[in-house]
Amino acid sequence: MIVTDRLVFLHLHKSGGTFVNDFLVRFFPDARQVGYHLPRAHIPESARGLPIFGLVRNPWDYYVSWYSFQTDMAQPNLLFRVTSHGRQLGFAGTVSNLLNLSSNRQQFGAIETGLPERFINRGLNLTRQCFTPLYGSGLGFYSFLYRRMFGDGAGVTFGRVESLRTDLLSFLQSIGIAPSEAMREFALKAAPVNVSRHGPYQQYYDSALRQLVAERDSEVITRFNYEF
Repeated sequence: MIVTDRLVFLHLHKSGGTFVNDFLVRFFPDARQVGYHLPRAHIPESARGLPIFGLVRNPWDYYVSWYSFQTDMAQPNLLFRVTSHGRQLGFAGTVSNLLNLSSNRQQFGAIETGLPERFINRGLNLTRQCFTPLYGSGLGFYSFLYRRMFGDGAGVTFGRVESLRTDLLSFLQSIGIAPSEAMREFALKAAPVNVSRHGPYQQYYDSALRQLVAERDSEVITRFNYEF
């Protein structure tokens, strides 16, 4: 979460947030980071009335990015270790387990008990208390993160990862901030950051897994009109 005197940015996991964080810190001298991946409920009282910007991503693309990022790590996170059975499963098996966490008591419990009781301000930055609402919800993991971060989304201006650069500039204009030439230059031309190495997301899915994402993440897919 980045807070300035003019706006709040909420950083949803693997959804272009690092780029926006860098932009805000670079061009807003008063920008300060409040925790890491902290949700709307943790916006400081003094900033509660400010405009909120958030980013979302096509869920099918999110899971490919998440999986690719974790497989490239020497020490992947607990979520990946459990859902991939310690790297034994490939993309389809791992993501299927991730999508079904809300009904898999054994895997859910293994993750829940391994999570910290307090925010550690790195990685997903989930606590046990954060994670508990997923069980029985029927939500896919990305929709769970979305709901945790934004609630019902009321009052949030959303950009999409797919059009992040122009959406960021449009948001600033909508709240009365005229982007400088330096801002435009950075927003439109700066190199991507914190990206995962993978091909087009469509090539990772079979029909069954594609449909499972459609069912579990229908909340995000429907609201933002995403398609496979």
